[in-house]
Amino acid sequence: MAPSRALARSAASAFVRPPPRATLRLLFMARRISCLAAVRPTALQPGPLRNSPATATSTRSYSQAPEPPDYLNEAELHIFNKIKAELAPVKLEVQDISGGCGSMYALEIESAKFKGLPIIKQHKLVNAVLAEEIKSWHGVQLRTKAV
Repeated sequence: MAPSRALARSAASAFVRPPPRATLRLLFMARRISCLAAVRPTALQPGPLRNSPATATSTRSYSQAPEPPDYLNEAELHIFNKIKAELAPVKLEVQDISGGCGSMYALEIESAKFKGLPIIKQHKLVNAVLAEEIKSWHGVQLRTKAV
């Protein structure tokens, strides 16, 4: 055998074969679980049930209209107040997701006015309320829910 081939074979035998995919997947999952346990130990421990008396007092009450948070900019506050006045929501979140230029917004609205309406009609109702504003937007992400 030529010396260059013998050298190539000995170099090739020095490499170790990688473990099978299943082994890699198990190692990855074990590492991920250990990271979760280190960061959030309570996430893996059982907690009280949703409808138990312990959580009944800690659940959020939607009896009154939401107040605008302090961190909203002027355009977000305008949208917040307009939706609040027209739809009387129990939960309302407005966020400029365009990077600050005001061309795309994410809206999350829960209102009793949506009761009995399919999602498409809920969205049409929001679009009717914000018709003037939407004309200048690039896009909008709507999440609506009936209360």
